[in-house]
Amino acid sequence: MDSDWGMRMIQRNSLSMLVKLIVCSISMSAVISAGAAQPATDGAYPNRPVRWIVPFAPGASNDLTARLFASKMSDALGQQFVIDNRGGAGGSIGAQLAAEAAPDGYTLLHANPGPSVNNVIMRRKSPYQVTDFAPVMAIGYTPLWLFAAPKFPANSARELLAYAKSNPGKLTWGSSGNGSSLHIGLALFAAATGLDIVHVPYKGTAPALTDVMSGRVDVMHTTIVSAESQIKSGRIKVLAVAAPQRQAIMPNVPTLAEEGIKNAEATVWFGVQVAAKTPRSIVNLLNMHLNRIQQTPEVQARLDQLGLVKMGGSPEEFGQFIKAETDKLKMLIKTKRIEMMD
Repeated sequence: MDSDWGMRMIQRNSLSMLVKLIVCSISMSAVISAGAAQPATDGAYPNRPVRWIVPFAPGASNDLTARLFASKMSDALGQQFVIDNRGGAGGSIGAQLAAEAAPDGYTLLHANPGPSVNNVIMRRKSPYQVTDFAPVMAIGYTPLWLFAAPKFPANSARELLAYAKSNPGKLTWGSSGNGSSLHIGLALFAAATGLDIVHVPYKGTAPALTDVMSGRVDVMHTTIVSAESQIKSGRIKVLAVAAPQRQAIMPNVPTLAEEGIKNAEATVWFGVQVAAKTPRSIVNLLNMHLNRIQQTPEVQARLDQLGLVKMGGSPEEFGQFIKAETDKLKMLIKTKRIEMMD
């Protein structure tokens, strides 16, 4: 009798343990599935301030769009996203800092074509490569506009063309630095017109604008975002937009094509990148919040006001976009429309 009772107890205990193991297994699977559904991070990211490098001087379109998103990210994640302006060398100085930063999500790069693509491809020796960055999200793009000093004799792109032809080698054109988007816009304009233009590179858009306003430099490309206050105050004049069609933000300004200058369209785009090898969980978390912020009515209204066409989307989509931009620039260099730099 005692033997039968002992066997029944062993069987009962074995059954009980089996049930517990099954329940534990199901619970663990649920936890794993729940974790996979969320952009999990290693530890409580962010648990300290995050540096957001803007590779140009304060006050330009890069700076304004970065500050718009950084303030909202601070609210969303409970840590300060601090803007760090590191201008110089067409954005290369700030981009190199971001490329060499620890891949932990605590250093972001406010990406645009100059530092993220142009400087790498156009320089014979670059301190970093396109692949040193991981894409997070594309913010948007905007066409470049052609501006001139208030007292510059030309009041349209057509008159500018006539002036440059009558004064070969005298037209000065400012940019935010060698390899910047503004430099590429100038190169496309020169290739389309065959003009001999003196390029004057600066350490950012703001100082270039200052010299155009004062008349020390004749003209430059930049965005409406960068020149917003100067346009309103009449300290700079708009000659044309380097876009396929007129823009709703300034519908009375003609395109370069309307002024007789074909194949000179130029844009600048903005996005967020981090150092390569940053954990995908952190990239996903940043992407999720940036997309959510971009879709808020307040941010959408400001981007519309600044003339940006919104992009957004996944890190993969931004990566594909950057590859297309890289391939396009390589083709321009191959056809010798843009010269390599030292």
